[in-house]
Amino acid sequence: MMRIRGAWLLAMLALAACVGPSREKPRRPPAHRPPPVAKADDPRELKQCLADLGKYGAQFNVLPDRWFGNGCSATGAVQLVAIGIPVTNLGAMKCRTAERLSAWTNEAVQNAAMAWLDSRVVKIESFGTYNCRPRNGVAGAKLSEHGRANAVDIAAFQLADGRRITVEKGWRGPDANVRNFLRAVHKAACRRFAIVIGPDGDAAHYNHFHFDMGADGPYCK
Repeated sequence: MMRIRGAWLLAMLALAACVGPSREKPRRPPAHRPPPVAKADDPRELKQCLADLGKYGAQFNVLPDRWFGNGCSATGAVQLVAIGIPVTNLGAMKCRTAERLSAWTNEAVQNAAMAWLDSRVVKIESFGTYNCRPRNGVAGAKLSEHGRANAVDIAAFQLADGRRITVEKGWRGPDANVRNFLRAVHKAACRRFAIVIGPDGDAAHYNHFHFDMGADGPYCK
């Protein structure tokens, strides 16, 4: 019996010596992955887009592709010079977004203005296009489509009769015709852009319409 116990004890000690302490390296927390770098646009799609943009009589400059830090880029972009009426603060904008803006301006905006306000729009005010920032400017959020030159924010409309219609004051304002006009152009944008966000979308858009051609669409609010 003693011999059996001794043999068993020796076997356990030998097994412990073979196993020893774990040599597995401690796991490190996953490294922060930088945002993906945008690829150059398909030249065939860009050529077609430039032709489509020209159908609206738009004047524009084709911009060289540019890549910035934090995943931001402006590829396949143009700068609109004229699309029938002035639109302020237009910088680099991807061609398809610019083409959709031209269609919306020349078709939906003027039709809605004559229907509800009995006056043509002579100028559109925007908050701009390219801006390297997260969505709604919230740190840690996904990259905004503005950071890809793929979005535009519309804030106000100047009419031929001298009136100035703003999203901020008109969306829930006292004038029913102004409210109807703004809702008409908002709805029309939803048929042309992938994503449209207005004052009913969230608090960050209380004073403008956001239009973009991002892959997360369709979304209209």
